[in-house]
Amino acid sequence: MPSSDPSLERRLAVSGHLAHLEESRQTPGSWTLYVDGTPQSHVELERPEWLGFEYVRRIGHAADLVRPEGEAITAVHLGGGALTLPRYVIATRPGSRQQVVELESELVDLVREHLPLPRGAQLRIRHGDAREVLAKLPGGLDGAVDLAVVDIFSGARTPAHVTSIEFYELIAPRLAPCGIVAVNVADGAGLAFARSQAATLAHVFAHVAIAADPSMLKGRRFGNVVMYASDAPLPFDEMPRRLASDPAPAKLVEGEELRRFIAGAPIVTDATAVPSPPPARSIFLAKPGR
Repeated sequence: MPSSDPSLERRLAVSGHLAHLEESRQTPGSWTLYVDGTPQSHVELERPEWLGFEYVRRIGHAADLVRPEGEAITAVHLGGGALTLPRYVIATRPGSRQQVVELESELVDLVREHLPLPRGAQLRIRHGDAREVLAKLPGGLDGAVDLAVVDIFSGARTPAHVTSIEFYELIAPRLAPCGIVAVNVADGAGLAFARSQAATLAHVFAHVAIAADPSMLKGRRFGNVVMYASDAPLPFDEMPRRLASDPAPAKLVEGEELRRFIAGAPIVTDATAVPSPPPARSIFLAKPGR
């Protein structure tokens, strides 16, 4: 979906994909980022607390519940996109410290040029492969990260090397005692990839839950499953109500229901990891809602 304005496009050096920004004709200041034709981020410049994509709202709920309302947090975002979630944390938890890791430097330049961040935001962007940079983050983040977001895509697929036990074991020591890792997983009919990701997270972390559209959980269509993991009990008493009241309602799966969901699913290692399955070209993984 190329833009008529060349300044809103960038060819990404690592993947070769075309990234472009598109502003809503109906709502000025409402922007969607597309990469290789796939909508990857939605930003409301005047309302950063509004999360338009379904799966992003579900990660946003974790950001809301990880600490008392309004309290500053430390967050690490693996995968930058249009910096939607960092903007959300800036708006809802002033004073938060955030790190963003993004492989495609041209994407960061495009977003910061057209969708600037608020002045004074405590946000550092690190360029490079998420797994490589994660292993080299400052030691001061050990045991300090309240929220780690894994939303890594090359086009419409998650690369294999950020889906394994070995990858998640790099995140675990960075988390604060009650810290949460939130993972965006894209999958289709049968949910084999999602089940394996949930099983892998459950192998690394003591507590795991997932959220998705009920029809998605039945394996009927391609879409996004958001997974939450922590070594502490997830503070999700309010989560079912939040998910049910969203514009696109979702269900929280945990406990015995989650154990049934992952039963028999193989745990992913570096030796067995594969990329997430590709969607049909006609499918949008997520659509901004109003």
